[in-house]
Amino acid sequence: MMQPPEILAFFGISSPWAYFGAPRLYEIARRHGAKLVLRPIKVIEANGGIPLRTRAQARQDYHALELDRWRKFLGMALQLTPKFYPCRTIETAAQAVIAVQEAGLDAQGFCFAVQRALWAEDRDIADLNTLREIARATLGEAGVALMREPALPQHVAAWQANLAEAESRKIFGTPTYVFRDELFWGQDRLDFLDRALSA
Repeated sequence: MMQPPEILAFFGISSPWAYFGAPRLYEIARRHGAKLVLRPIKVIEANGGIPLRTRAQARQDYHALELDRWRKFLGMALQLTPKFYPCRTIETAAQAVIAVQEAGLDAQGFCFAVQRALWAEDRDIADLNTLREIARATLGEAGVALMREPALPQHVAAWQANLAEAESRKIFGTPTYVFRDELFWGQDRLDFLDRALSA
């Protein structure tokens, strides 16, 4: 029996671009019968990644312009200046996604709800109680039990391993989708990922 194709999604849980791309990524994976593995990471400074707030003001201004264009184009709710962004930490939410995925629960649904909470609902995804509320709504009580701070050692280790793998794959920005060792950087490259899966 043939193994299903596998897509690795390396992304920042607080990335608006990962939020924009998630619904189409999930749809592409479903349509091709692909296994989608979520790999939350932080900014990959080793490969040239630059946190948004440390970029030149001209780049920050253009970033806001592009967010406005894309939210209109995709018809997705997004606050240009969300109340809790930049997040005071992304590790708690990212490691929660890792825990949910490891447990075999709906990691995609939970992850997107976390992203939507930050970008469309002005909720603090660094707050454990917020994550528990999201988990209860998307996963039920089994998901709530996975919301921990600090995270379990294996989930911290997975978080660190995700970054190490991203660095070794020469990923420099997120989201980056990987299929058969080919990189597709950015939610605006999802059409190319779709074509690669079709081929």
